[in-house]
Amino acid sequence: MSKAIGIIPARWHSTRFPGKPLHLIVGKPLLRHVLERSWRAENLDSVVIATDDMRIAQAAFDWGAEVAMTSPQHHSGTDRVAEVARKTKEFAHVINIQGDEPLVDPCLIDKLVERLRSNRKVEMVTAAHPFENPAEASSPHQVKVAIDLSGGALYFSRAAIPFQRSLSGIKYLRHQGIYGYRRDTLLQFVKWKPSPLERAESLEQLRALENGVKVHVLISAKGSPGVDTPEDANALERKLARARRRNF
Repeated sequence: MSKAIGIIPARWHSTRFPGKPLHLIVGKPLLRHVLERSWRAENLDSVVIATDDMRIAQAAFDWGAEVAMTSPQHHSGTDRVAEVARKTKEFAHVINIQGDEPLVDPCLIDKLVERLRSNRKVEMVTAAHPFENPAEASSPHQVKVAIDLSGGALYFSRAAIPFQRSLSGIKYLRHQGIYGYRRDTLLQFVKWKPSPLERAESLEQLRALENGVKVHVLISAKGSPGVDTPEDANALERKLARARRRNF
């Protein structure tokens, strides 16, 4: 069976939240939450943290993680993931696991790998779920995706798509930023220049669609919250603390 690697890109410098990977959430660094959930994915043969910062690397080593030091010149997490994938030729499938989603579902990671293994026509796979609050679909900070009847992505947008002129029953789908690639597709992706729609929306995944890559979208019942700001981290900590109290 073809091997799969999960790569978690992590950087220290963030405009809105410097040092985010090591920020404590319920007593544990955010990045460690992601790592431990990724370790639980049964279809991953390896999990690697990709970073250019020694503070992150040293902490990850202490947790028992495998770490790859990458170039500080990368413009995106995808570029960082691709650098590691380029050096690990034994893995046919690469899962880009967001380092700021501490509640990422191991079962979702497994499903991404399964889809790549089961359908050779799928070059890239990602995930989405219906908005819990449909009103949030109007926010440009929440990325939406429209799909075809076979689950292929038609378009990703910061706008609410599709525009519903009449009551259609179609639910807005929130895109979750986790990706699975065939290794060759990923290495080709980072060679392409940013595309017109990608630049217009500031959404990297549109580069794939504009270059003819078939992106399959797995639909789940719910997603996992990302942590972009200190306020997001505080809100998540309160949520987890409440859940712990209910379990005791």
